[in-house]
Amino acid sequence: MGDAQLIYLLVFLGFLIAMIAVGILVSRNVSSGEDFLMGGRGLSTPLLIGTTVATLVGTGSSMGAVGFGFSNGWAGALYGIGGSVGMILLLLLFADVRKYNFMTFSEELSFYYGANKLVKGLTSIILYVACIGWLGAHIIGGSLYLSWITGIDPILAKIIVALGFGLYTLIGGYLAVVYTDVIQGVILFLGFVLLTVLSVITIGGFDDLSSKITPEMGSFLGLEKLGLIPALSLAVVIAVGVLATPSYRHRIYSSKDENTVKKGFWISGILFAIFSLFPAIVGMSAYILNPELESGFAFPYLATEVFPIWIGAIVLVAGLSATMSSGSSDFIAAVAILLRDVYQIFTGSVPKKENMVLFSRISLVLTLVLALFFTLFTNNIITYISNFISTVMSGLFVAALLGKFWKRTNWQGGVASLIAGSATSFVILNNESMLTFWGNPIIPSVIIALLANIIVSLITPAQKISKEESLRLLEEERSMVDEGTTLPHDQTFTQ
Repeated sequence: MGDAQLIYLLVFLGFLIAMIAVGILVSRNVSSGEDFLMGGRGLSTPLLIGTTVATLVGTGSSMGAVGFGFSNGWAGALYGIGGSVGMILLLLLFADVRKYNFMTFSEELSFYYGANKLVKGLTSIILYVACIGWLGAHIIGGSLYLSWITGIDPILAKIIVALGFGLYTLIGGYLAVVYTDVIQGVILFLGFVLLTVLSVITIGGFDDLSSKITPEMGSFLGLEKLGLIPALSLAVVIAVGVLATPSYRHRIYSSKDENTVKKGFWISGILFAIFSLFPAIVGMSAYILNPELESGFAFPYLATEVFPIWIGAIVLVAGLSATMSSGSSDFIAAVAILLRDVYQIFTGSVPKKENMVLFSRISLVLTLVLALFFTLFTNNIITYISNFISTVMSGLFVAALLGKFWKRTNWQGGVASLIAGSATSFVILNNESMLTFWGNPIIPSVIIALLANIIVSLITPAQKISKEESLRLLEEERSMVDEGTTLPHDQTFTQ
């Protein structure tokens, strides 16, 4: 390991120690399972914006998007654009579910389908796997970067990155995630601004950026390079990911109120749309400087071989902040699902309130080990994320959408959408010509899942349990875990 690599590693370790210290300070306010998993349900607008932006600017939208911009030009902005659209749609369609005090997305889905235990059980397992999948993506991205920039073994890099955000989450729970997200969000946003400006200056200015890339890469959103349908698929798959990822729902459930959710998500969506341009510009700049480079290493190449060591250190912390902030968010959402829903499937009960903090920490360790295992099989971030979302989340998105807004849907239709979405994705992924045409399976997966839900719901009996009764049943379950958050039973339903 060279002197520069040692400095980068020491900077990263110092950053980790600082985040762990934040976790220790925050842990003093954790006295119950609800505090550990939900942060007391009192996130203010500034905290919500900080943690949401930090989670949005994750592995795919930072390092993955830089690599995508390296290969496809302005198409690198599609990730951020899709995420921004997904965030705006999330607040327009689902911000009002804050009033129901849900703890998990699977609980919300169960509510739409008459508190059906099959829906809740099936979706809780799918969502837990989804969180593990997202964790894997963040570990992959962070380890690729850390391995390149420090020269350590890729497997060791994955372990270090996972333990990094695992430790402060284990110590302080959800509040540690939120406060470290805010810190990391500021660092990564400013770091990417600095990296973008310096990259453009290094290649000779913005005019040279346009003249030194191929016309296809310089086309509007890289459509001539990527193709209209694959480009649309990429934006859609990221939007659906935001709409169906448990960690963003967790932000809704843990915010102070519905108005906080709406303000926080609006601002976060706008900031993310602005951010979407940075990775594309950085990626194209790296392409101009070294077109023979492997795209996945465009981001660390700039930090280690183009800029001075002090800039590289800043970029190092910014890039790993993106990975760790998103990873910790999916981490805590996974544990909430595991303890609130999956645990109940296999035991018939939920953990006692006095055991929730201990069980949460045990669950964090289990979840981290599983996520690390899955990362051993791939290192391609964008492909991993795109295929994962299409397979796991297309049906979840449709089930939530129709469950909330179509009164005729029933649990049979909800289950059908889950099965149909995943099956369609598998078919597309195993057909090379279809995959080339679509870019990823998300659009056909969503369409088939939508049709399956509608058709199956219409040919099976209508749902008989009212929303009021569904909520009452779920409140009874939640009261065993969640303190002081049950709703009055005169809740009015407008859907």
